[in-house]
Amino acid sequence: MRITSSAVSLNVDDVAASSRFLRHHFGFTEQMAADGFASLTREDAGLNVIFLSRGLPTLPADQRDVHAAGLILAFVVDDLEGELERLQREGVTITMPLTVEEWGERAFQVRDPNGVIVQLVDWKGNA
Repeated sequence: MRITSSAVSLNVDDVAASSRFLRHHFGFTEQMAADGFASLTREDAGLNVIFLSRGLPTLPADQRDVHAAGLILAFVVDDLEGELERLQREGVTITMPLTVEEWGERAFQVRDPNGVIVQLVDWKGNA
């Protein structure tokens, strides 16, 4: 097997709102979009983030009404404190303050308009 790219697909109620959030606050661009669908990418992210409208009939019946819950969309960044300050200036609510875990991970979280958790993280505390 050879994997040529990666993506994560999330079912949300308002595809446009989640798409705008990633574009405006995280520099993603919309690669493809249609009614109930948006695929976003960043050249440096290594994956596409896909938003699908809940209830989309093209999804299998057991998946179509499930909301993206229990998932954390995590991005490793170079300047965690700088990103925290930038997002606060932009008016984004920080839903988990900057924390440091014993294994060296430092992270904080925000939520998009659909409740999707976006976590920014670095490993500077790791010895």
